[in-house]
This record gives sequence, C-alpha cells and structure tokens, in this order.
Amino acid sequence: MKIQKGKLMNTKMRSLLFILTALLFSSGYMFSQTTGKIAGKIVEKNTSEALLGANVSIVGTTMGSAANLDGEYFIINVPPGQYDLKVSMIGYAPLIFKNVNVSVNRTTTINAELEAEDVALSEVVVTVKAISDKKDQTSSIKNVSGEDIKTLPVESVGDVIGLQAGVVQGHFRGGRSTEVSYLVDGVSVTDGYSRENYKVEIETEAVQDMEVITGTFNAEYGRAMSGIVNIVTKEGSEKFRGSASGSLSNYFTTHNDIFLGLEAGDAARNQDYKFQLEGPLYKNYITFFTNFRYQDNDGHLNGIRRFNVNDYTDFSHADINDGVKTQWDAVINGDTYYSEHTGDNSYVPMNWSKDYSVLGKLTFRPLAVFKFSLMYTKNYNEMQNYEHYYKYKPDGRRVYYDKSDFYLFQLNNVLSDNMFHDIKVSYKHSLTDNYLYKDPFDQRYAADNYGKSGGGFSTGGHDKGYNAVELNDLNIKYDITWQLNTHHSLKTGFDYTRHDLTKTTVIVRDIKYGTAAQEDFYYDPTTGKIVFNPYEPEILSEAVSSDNYNKKPYELSAYFQDKMEYEDLVINFGARYDYFNSNTVYPTQLRNPGNQLSYPENPERMSEYPKAKARAQFSPRFGLSYTLGSAAVLHFSYGHFFQMPPLYALYQNSRFLVPSGNFETIIGNPNLKPEKTVQYEMGFWQELQEGLGFEVSVFYRDIYDLLTAAVITTYNQVKYGYYGNKDYGNSKGMEMKLDYAFDPFTVFVNYTLQYTRGIADNPSSTYTRAGQNMDEISKLIPLAWDQRHTLNVSMNYEKENYGLNLTGTFNSGIAYTYKPVSESPLSKQTLFPNNQHRPAAFDISFKGHYDVGLVDNVKMRFFLSVYNLLDRLNEVSVNETTGRAYTAILTQSQISTFKSNFNDVYDASHDPSMYSAPRSIKLGVGIVF
Repeated sequence: MKIQKGKLMNTKMRSLLFILTALLFSSGYMFSQTTGKIAGKIVEKNTSEALLGANVSIVGTTMGSAANLDGEYFIINVPPGQYDLKVSMIGYAPLIFKNVNVSVNRTTTINAELEAEDVALSEVVVTVKAISDKKDQTSSIKNVSGEDIKTLPVESVGDVIGLQAGVVQGHFRGGRSTEVSYLVDGVSVTDGYSRENYKVEIETEAVQDMEVITGTFNAEYGRAMSGIVNIVTKEGSEKFRGSASGSLSNYFTTHNDIFLGLEAGDAARNQDYKFQLEGPLYKNYITFFTNFRYQDNDGHLNGIRRFNVNDYTDFSHADINDGVKTQWDAVINGDTYYSEHTGDNSYVPMNWSKDYSVLGKLTFRPLAVFKFSLMYTKNYNEMQNYEHYYKYKPDGRRVYYDKSDFYLFQLNNVLSDNMFHDIKVSYKHSLTDNYLYKDPFDQRYAADNYGKSGGGFSTGGHDKGYNAVELNDLNIKYDITWQLNTHHSLKTGFDYTRHDLTKTTVIVRDIKYGTAAQEDFYYDPTTGKIVFNPYEPEILSEAVSSDNYNKKPYELSAYFQDKMEYEDLVINFGARYDYFNSNTVYPTQLRNPGNQLSYPENPERMSEYPKAKARAQFSPRFGLSYTLGSAAVLHFSYGHFFQMPPLYALYQNSRFLVPSGNFETIIGNPNLKPEKTVQYEMGFWQELQEGLGFEVSVFYRDIYDLLTAAVITTYNQVKYGYYGNKDYGNSKGMEMKLDYAFDPFTVFVNYTLQYTRGIADNPSSTYTRAGQNMDEISKLIPLAWDQRHTLNVSMNYEKENYGLNLTGTFNSGIAYTYKPVSESPLSKQTLFPNNQHRPAAFDISFKGHYDVGLVDNVKMRFFLSVYNLLDRLNEVSVNETTGRAYTAILTQSQISTFKSNFNDVYDASHDPSMYSAPRSIKLGVGIVF
C-alpha cells in the first residue's frame, strides 16, 4: 500500500490566486487587528483654550491629523511600534514627543500644550514616559513589543506567553489548553484538529508586537473561551538592516547521577543559527523582511544502547541466579532467563529535535493611503520525546514530524482620515505525522517477537504503523473601521474559514499472527542470537481502530463593536455571531451506530445517517474603564464566549464501528454544541509614581458544555464512548502586575492567585473512570492544572553597547492524584483525582549581550544565555504514591520477584524526565548591521 502524501491541490491554489487577483484590482482595502491609534487634545498652555487646526504628524511618515474645534485629534491605522510625534501651529513653538509607543488595538493618548513662539525660543522636545496609561483598557491585556522580547531569556514566542499573568502551562485563567486562539497578523493559526497549539511558529526576532489577552475580549475576536494571542509581524524598513548569528549550548549540572551522559566538553550538543535581513527593494514603495532559523538540539536526556532492536530477552522463567551451561540451553529447557544484549552501551539522545523556520514578507506601498503585503512562512520539526521505558533500547522508536506552510495576503486602504478597511486571505497547510519508517512494508522492521521487556524496560523490537493528520485551511477575513467622531470608533467585519481535514491511520500486523509460524525460531551459533521468521506485514484496513477519513467543515462569523472614548470613560460594546457546519452525517441510533447488529423486524434499532445540524450562537461583549484622577483607571468587563470543540471530537471513528470488547473506542459526534464561557472581570490600574505602574484584576469564569465522552451501551451490551457536551468548570482568581521603567532599568512583575475547579481534566476522564469501574465524579474538584500561586519577575538593564536581563519564575505546584499504598487503610477509601499538589518550583535565567563596533553601523555581538542558573531540580511530574519525583514505595513482594541481570528494582522509578532541564549555558556570536 502506498501512503498518499498531502499536497497543495492545484484547484485550491487556482481559487486562492483568483481571489487575490480580484482583490488587487478592486477598490482599496487594509490590515485589521494589527494597528493602533494615537489620540489626544491640543490646547494653549497658558489659557487652556483649544487650538483649532493644530497639526499633528508622525515624524518620518505621511500619517497625521488636525485638531477639531475642541482641540481633539486622532490618527488611526498606525502600525505598532515606537514613533516621534510632532505638534505644530503657526505662531506657536513646535512640540516633539519622543518615543511614543503604539500597540495593536490600543489607543495611545498624547495631550499637548503649545506655547507662543515669543515665549518658547525653539521647538520643545518631550520624552514620553515608558509606562503607558491604561485609559482605554477594559480588560486584562498585555502588549509585548519586539524590543521587550529581545531582552528576555526566551527561545520562542511560547516562552514569552508563559511569562504572562494568568497563564499556567498553556492554560489561560483556568481553562483547558484548547480554549486559546492564536493569531498571526489577525489571522487564526490555531491547530483546528486538536486546538492544543498553533501551527505557525513566528520567531521572536520577527515579532513587531504581541497582544496577549487573558481577560474578556472584544467581539472582533472569537473561537476562543480563555484567551487570545495576536502576533503582529515586522515589515521591511526603508533602510537595509540585518543580523546573522550562531550559538552553541550544553548542560553543566551537578546532577550527573540523574542526567546521564552529559559531557561538559560537548559544546555543540545544541546548535542554533539565525539570519535576518530587511530593507527596500524600490525606495520605500517596496520593502522586504526575511527571517530564518535552524536548530539541531540533542536535548538533556540520554538513553543507553544496551539492547538492539533484534535482541531477544525472556526473564519470565526461573530465578536469574539459576545457572545453566549456555544461553541456548536456557531456551531449550525454559528453566532460566535468556538475554541478548548486543548494543555498544553508548549514550543516545532521546529527547532530540531538529527544526527550521522561514519567513518572507513583501510590502507594497504604491500610494500613501494604499498598502498590501504578501507573506509566506514554513515550519519544519522532527523530534522524539524521552520515554523512560526505552532507556536501554533507545533505537526503533517512532519519530514525530510537524510541517506547515502559511500564505497570507493583506490589502490596506485608508478611505478617509477617519475610515479604513481591510481584507486578508490566507491559506494554511499543515501535516503532522509519526512513524519509524514511512513505508509499512519496509524490510528493516523486526519481527514482533523481539518486542519483549525485562527489568521494567524494553529490550527489543520496533514501533510500527503510521499516523497522520493533514489540515488545509482557507480563510477570508474582512474588517472596516470608522472613527465616527472623537468619541465613537465603530468596527465591523466577517470571517470565513473552510477546513479540509484528512486523517490517516495505518495499522499493520504480521501476516503469520496467531499461527505457529510466528513463533518459529532457530539459534544462530555464529552470532549467538535467536532468529525468528522474517516480519511480513499486512495492513488491517478494516480494523475498527483504523481511522481514515476526509471531512470539509466550514465556519462563518460576523461582529459589530463600538469603542466609545470620552475624557474619563471608555466603553467597549459589541456582539458576535458564529456559525459552524460539520458537513457530515451522524448515526441516529447510538445503541447500534454502525449497523453492525441486524434487526430487520425492528427498524427503530437501526441507524440512519442524516446530515448533522449546523450550530450558531450569538455572544454579547461589554467592557468599560473609568479614569480616576490623573493617573488611575478602574475597569470592568463581561462577556459570553463560544467555541466549537476540536475537530477530532466531531469525526473520530467516522465509520461508527464498535469493537467486541468494552471501552475500546470513542466515536465522534458531528452534532456537538459549542462550548461556552461566561466571564466577569474587574480591575484597577494606578501610576504610583513616574515610571511605576501597578495593576490588580479579579475575575470569575463559568465554563459550560465542555467536551466529554459519555458511555453508551449497545444492544448487545458492549460499552463505548460518544462525545457530547456535559462537563462544567469554573475558575476565579486575582492578578497583580507591577511595571517599572527608568532608563536604562526596567522591571516587570506579575503574580497570579487562582482556583480552578471542574468535573473532568479532559474529555475522556469520565469515560476512562467508567472503564476502570470507578464512580463518576459528582462534585467539583481541582483540575490537573490548578496552581494556587504563580510569580514572574524580569529585570533588565540596557545600555547602548550592552544589556543584562535576569528573569525568575516561581510556582506553588499544580495538582496531582495521590494514591496510597495498598497496605494503607486509606486505600479502601474513594479518593477523587487531583487531591494533592506537587512541590513548589522556581527558576532563574540570565541573558546578556555585548556589542563591539566594527565599521559604520556594523557591529559584532557576543551573547550569553544561562537557563536554570541555579541548576534546580524542579519536579514536573511526581510519583502518585510518594508525591515526589524519582522515588517509589515498593513492597517486599515487588522486590523479591524482580528479575534482571542489568539493573535494580528501583531503576524504573528513576525517571529523569520527571525533572525540568538542568542548567544550560548558551554562547553565541553574530553580526548586526
């Protein structure tokens, strides 16, 4: 059988090109969810009278405005970044505001007082304070600029997200990790199949601005219940700029008894190479931006190659101390252990990865009010995760691949000084698969008989089979913004997405399975090894677990919102409509979903397969902020937020077949309803002194109709799972943020207090408990990511030629399920999951750089990053009985019956992946120009 590789279909590409061509020759459009606004009031300094007609311009651009009768002005459609703002009027000295920061979807307020020219001898320069006010912030939003990111000791955008208040291991304010929407330039890049992550990785150097919303969000954002991450990418500048760097890193730890095989002299264990270039292609009319990164990481967890894949081991017979003359006698007599171990005992990286990313962007500005851009990104990743069971046989494991291509066309046109609109067309292709050898008939596969274990570890054999998920998304998004007057900013738009999902599962089995020929072997005295008959695979295409399908759901949304801005009050009000069509069929009789049972006399017991229902919902959004005095803001927000469950839950086991045994499958439900969150938030921000801001927010969330797998019993009394909407959860908490900026020193601190409760950690929890004959959970319990205290601190010192950053994190530990030993009376009691919390953890990381000037604007940069500076053993998982990592409580029976000739009984519990990575030191050098 030949496995079909996912390709970009010609028909799809022709459709996309047709749309793009039509847009190029249509009337102007623009970019949304990627710009901000500057607004304020201009008055005469001595009299405070409004200055009608005063000019406001952004230096170096064509953007500007003029004050109205009340002295008020606004400049809309400003890309995020740092600017100088000039205010001028005949008869008055010009006023220059330096370092004005503009963030995506935010209003930067700049009020100006002009002096008469006979009073001010020349233009007046004012440096804007680094801590911006929160006047228009109606919920918890953190805007992180590209300049902020480059100072942090982080390796990815995900690391930056993890440092924000309210975020615990990818969970925003207590929600499931599937409840976050990730956007690039306002376009969704969330993995629709699992909703666990994002499919387009933007390197930190390519980020212009990042908006992280952990509170309520405006109507323009949807398909999320807990949070929004919107990354705005850089555009090419009018001057050539670039950088190239290379770095090497290794682990330097005092815990070599845990992290085996980490040689201090292996400087190239992890390699990282970066290249970036931007500039004009034709003056400032056409600019480009490119970014490239390649990483080759061996990771910090090694295995030991004691066994090869074709070694045979059998410890199932008499005690290992019962000696025999030869190993062959052991096989014939069956009275002792038999163990082949032909490996070279070398250390083998087991949590390695290789990946690269490419980003290219062309921006065209043929007119001052007209702009369009083309962007392409490619991400490739291959990796293996550490699995302790394979510690002594690290070979023969499947490799995980993740590939994506993302095309984005944006077209921008300012229709007037107070109106602009935009359209985005994107196409995303992603392929996630895993296999050892992609061809299931590859002759390198070893016979299943070698897949034995001993001493608690694998001693031979191969991973077999192939799994793939291919998802193609075509998205068209339109937004129009109208600054009706200085008080009302109206925005509306729609978003259409068509998905094309293909799931491929290849299950293979030896054609001799279940026959005597599968067990036949002979002993080769030359190699000293047992040899089984060759592996002859067959593909079980009709197996119940062989899940293969192609589905094409589509969804549409529309919204309207009004941002009302007054001197002391800002109100965000909006509403959103979402529509989803699974575009498939469903079984009408769940007790016989696949019609595997025949009831010709009882047609009501047979399934029919009508079209699934389309789902639609309406969600209101509201938020307000009220200015208290000159430097304090109170905000409140409320909203209903909906999202459809992940696509896998709609289509899993799309043939609706139920195996013969209980609890062996879960069937997808195309009639799933959207999940729903109702959230409330109240917060207060205060500028304590110049450059020092403090913010506190409290929140509460009810989460309804969460995805869960209910247990269904067929007519022949077989139990299986069927996805539905039943689970409930809630979370409440408080977030505190402290920002301090006094050039050249900045400090950012955030603290989260949080309580997260619910019925189930994940959609299959209830189903799994039923399969283990455990009672259904009937009360709210802590969820697996419930973490009471989270603290993040970052301190940065930045000068012209060097910079230093120290970032620390502390968490009180997430929940785990404690299970007492069987001898304990407590083991007779029913204990709910997540009844204890793991030990607290903290980490300190460092980053620094030093620049050496070479010629003109070219400089050489040396940089150093140290992660886990104190080499802490932070526990990321624990033993369910001891509550600690790397430990276990063993009974005397377990100790006395343990059999192995290469390790001890405690080896299986000594899992190094239960700790976070040890101290890592990364050194690099590069050229910046």
